[in-house]
Amino acid sequence: MNIALLSVSMQVYSTKRIAEEAEKRGHYVELIDHTKCSVKLGSGKPQIYFKDENITSEFDAVIPRIGAKVTKHGAAIVKQFEMNGVFSTAKSLSITRARNKVRTLQIMARKGIPIPETLFSINPDNIEEQIKILGGPPVIIKLQEGTQGLGVILAESKQSAKSIIDTFYKMDTSILIQKYIEEANGEDIRIIVVGHKIVACMQRSSEAGEFRSNVHRGGLAQEIRPTAKEKYMALNAVKYLGLGVAGVDIIRSKKGPLLLEVNASPGLKGIEAATGVNVAQEIIQFVEKNGYRRRK
Repeated sequence: MNIALLSVSMQVYSTKRIAEEAEKRGHYVELIDHTKCSVKLGSGKPQIYFKDENITSEFDAVIPRIGAKVTKHGAAIVKQFEMNGVFSTAKSLSITRARNKVRTLQIMARKGIPIPETLFSINPDNIEEQIKILGGPPVIIKLQEGTQGLGVILAESKQSAKSIIDTFYKMDTSILIQKYIEEANGEDIRIIVVGHKIVACMQRSSEAGEFRSNVHRGGLAQEIRPTAKEKYMALNAVKYLGLGVAGVDIIRSKKGPLLLEVNASPGLKGIEAATGVNVAQEIIQFVEKNGYRRRK
C-alpha cells in the first residue's frame, strides 16, 4: 500500500513512529508536507500537487498530522484526497471540528457527553457577569484552537480573570472560559481511540506549581484502566466527530468524568512510553483494513 503521511517533518516523534511501523509492515510511506501542497481546479479532474509533482493518483491512504497554524489549508488538502477516493484516518470536517474547542464541546453537549461548565462570548462589556455565570473565580481561560496546553491560563482571582479576558478580547482572539475543577488536582486522562476501539490510556499529572498536565508542559504520565463510563465517553466522542484516530482528554470531578477536548492528531511519545502500547502499529493496521477496502 502507498501511504501519504501529511506532516511538516519526519523529525516529529509521532510522524517518525508511524512511518517506521508502516515500513515494517511492507508499505511504501512518503512524507508529504501539506503546507507545500496545492490543489488545481478547473478543467478535468482536480489535481493535487506536492511542490511541482502531481500526486493525485499516487496514494491509497493518507494519515493527516495537521498543525494548528495551518488547519484550514491542511483540511482542504485532506478534503481533496477524500473527494478523489483516497482513504483518510481523519475526515477534513472532523479535523476542523476537533481543532475548535467550542465546536467540539457544542457537539458533546448536544449528544449528552458530560463537559465542564463552559462559557464563550465576544462581549468585552460584561466580563464580570461572565465570570459570575461560572460561579466566580478561579476559572480556566483557553484559546479556542490551542494545543499541547498552550494558551491555557488559570485565573485565580476576579481581577486577574477580568484582566486576561479583556486582553484577549482586545486582541480579537477567540477564547472560552471554564469552571476550574479543583478536585482534579492537576490530573487528567488521555485515551487513544483507533477505529472503534480504545488502544491505550494514561493518566497525566502536572508538576508542582503547574495546573496543566500535558506531557509537553512537563507533566508525568502512567498507564491506567479507564472506567466503563470513561470508555463510553471516549468512544462516542470520537464517533460523533467522525474521527478514525483521536486522543480524548477527560478530567475526573465530583460529578464524574468530564470531557475536555478531542485531539485529531494526538502525540504518541507520551502514551507509548507510559503504556508500552505500540499505538503507531495500531494506526497502520487501521489504515490497512480501511485503505485496502477502499481500493478494492
